[in-house]
Amino acid sequence: MEKYKWPKKNREMHSNHFNSTIWNDFKFRDDDIVIATYAKSGTTWMQQIIAQLLFNGAEDLPVAEMSPWLDLRIPPPEVKLPAIEAQTHRRFLKTHLPVDALVYSPKAKYIYIGRDGRDVVWSMYNHHASANEKWYAALNDSPGLIGPPIEKPVDDIKQYYHEWLEKDGYPWWSIWENVSSWWNIGNLPNLLFVHFANLKRDMEGEIRRIARFLDIGTEKLNWEAIIEHCNFDYMKSHADQSVPLGGIFWNGGAKTFIHKGQNGRWKDVLSEEESKLYETKAVEKLGEECAHWLATGEMIKLDHHLQS
Repeated sequence: MEKYKWPKKNREMHSNHFNSTIWNDFKFRDDDIVIATYAKSGTTWMQQIIAQLLFNGAEDLPVAEMSPWLDLRIPPPEVKLPAIEAQTHRRFLKTHLPVDALVYSPKAKYIYIGRDGRDVVWSMYNHHASANEKWYAALNDSPGLIGPPIEKPVDDIKQYYHEWLEKDGYPWWSIWENVSSWWNIGNLPNLLFVHFANLKRDMEGEIRRIARFLDIGTEKLNWEAIIEHCNFDYMKSHADQSVPLGGIFWNGGAKTFIHKGQNGRWKDVLSEEESKLYETKAVEKLGEECAHWLATGEMIKLDHHLQS
């Protein structure tokens, strides 16, 4: 009997963004790295970190090209898969799918990044509100669309937040489904949890932890360059290399995509009651331990027998 119960794919997800069927034909290599997030949780930051670790602080890495979003439905699988197969470096891909909608390899390494959902919404709103007509055309007018097209956002960030919370992630996808699916397999040895807030607090310490998890020897790494190239100011000034197609889908270009990298912007906008709606929903959908981690980055173990 296997020591671990490995996840099995049991469904497909299709939308204006997703085509999960690509995982059915993806050929894993044993050293592959998969970056998993809900979205706007630090994905681009983690791609930069891993690129810097793999290439020892090199300048001018085309990270967006090197690290594709596998389950994004554009370009189609017949274009994307051969390009990934042709890569000769250690591959690092990204996904925004819940675990049960992708193929999970026991030999690959997975990094799941979390971020408070309220911070996610603020970042998503900038992403969505800054998108230009090329972005909408790529998602809505390209072949293979399943489900409704994505529409322009409302003008009010508070309304956007309430619709996202009340309609289970609208107009994107469910954060609760995504986070809980990865949290529930947290015992697996090839999965590492990283939190956006912890990267903000101690970026070098977290990067060293990531390097150890990926079995990347740290002794000979150029840490000065790696840390410099992973800070927000550097990434903002080199955004064209980190953002898909150099940022042509957003007004203001790639620097709009890499926006502020800040947490807590919602605190001056939401009332205490409005904020509490999210906190209550998070505990209801994720449980207290996972909800606490998602809000703070702190792993806790609750003794429910003592609390009952």
